[in-house]
Amino acid sequence: MKQIRIEGNHTLQGTISISGAKNSAVALVPASLLSDEEVTIDNVPNISDIDALNDILKYLGAKVTKKDNTMIIDSRPIKNKEIPKEISSKLRASYYFMSALLGKYKKVEMYFPGGCSIGARPIDQTLKGFRALGAKIIEKDNKFTITAKVLKGANISLDMPSVGATINTMLAAVKAKGVTVIENAAKEPEIVNVATFLNNMGAKIRGAGTSKITITGVEKLGKGFTEVIPDRIEAGTYIILGALVGKKLKIDNIITKHVEMLISKLEEMGVDMEVNDDYIIINATKDMKPVKIKTLGYPGFPTDLQQPVTALLTQCCGESQLEETIYENRFKNIPYLNTMGASITINNNNKIVVEGNTQLHGSKVEATDLRAGACLVLAALKADGETIITNVEYILRGYENIVEKLTNVGAKIYIEEIK
Repeated sequence: MKQIRIEGNHTLQGTISISGAKNSAVALVPASLLSDEEVTIDNVPNISDIDALNDILKYLGAKVTKKDNTMIIDSRPIKNKEIPKEISSKLRASYYFMSALLGKYKKVEMYFPGGCSIGARPIDQTLKGFRALGAKIIEKDNKFTITAKVLKGANISLDMPSVGATINTMLAAVKAKGVTVIENAAKEPEIVNVATFLNNMGAKIRGAGTSKITITGVEKLGKGFTEVIPDRIEAGTYIILGALVGKKLKIDNIITKHVEMLISKLEEMGVDMEVNDDYIIINATKDMKPVKIKTLGYPGFPTDLQQPVTALLTQCCGESQLEETIYENRFKNIPYLNTMGASITINNNNKIVVEGNTQLHGSKVEATDLRAGACLVLAALKADGETIITNVEYILRGYENIVEKLTNVGAKIYIEEIK
């Protein structure tokens, strides 16, 4: 067990370089199994979620070479065997193995994936895609057995633009016979990253990044290379940090277009920043205006930045409102923020009202999920006094070298082992 200790209210100055996107990398690694040769993935973040996926690769028998932020994966030695609960439950993204193995071998056995407890996260849309392609699904005691004599292209209209269902359907369809069309597909940049990787291996995918994706099945996929895109959620988190305690804080190696909605909201608040194509320089800003935020699928305001931005809303002058439309259990950070001096009310389980411009104070708090933990780190860096955050394994799942990156720009932050 680990905890993070933060001495708050220090000005941060320097450069934070953004790592590869967690939400891309956790799909790209399982997608590698679809290749019939060796593939290389560069700019892979050094986070515990990748370690968990690596454990699954090695369990299946894949040959994996890791050097710095590069992974070379050779799936030719793998054996398609049941993925047990103890490794599939470590993270939700393990279910990308479900679609990759189904697409390659027409059979997969594994237990329901794990991940953060941020509300109901059913995989019904993923299963809808599998069934449309011709797969039969047996679920018993949280174990899925999915088989198909042959996968055939189909027209699939998702009930909602789910990122996971879009990627899973793509992975299952690339080796299906005929043409698959995904309607109401999610548009997130991570989906484009995965589709580009598959196309580099020889897949035929058009329309990734739009609401309609067309996949023409191929028999084989060969060698491939891809680079994980910069993490827009990590970038957004540190951009928010700059608005709280930055002094010419440079957030580097970003794709500005991927965080346009956050930038728009910060401009509405009156935040002092310089926006460029691949970096942002940002300063802590007094007298920020309150705003209304509603989470939506890309290109709307991302649900993964909803909790981090709440820390910033506590410093706006007046009442801000935030509505969460993606997950119904994503306000577990609120009681801890209120313990630190915030004034936040939860209404109807999916809306909060933040009475801003409150002084935050150090306290002992708990990270209940990945982005809730990020929110508490931001609040602690702004607060007077010392904050101790427990359960930080959640934070380490998604933020590469967070302690080192923050220390390098002047934060007083330490990670400690606790018994």
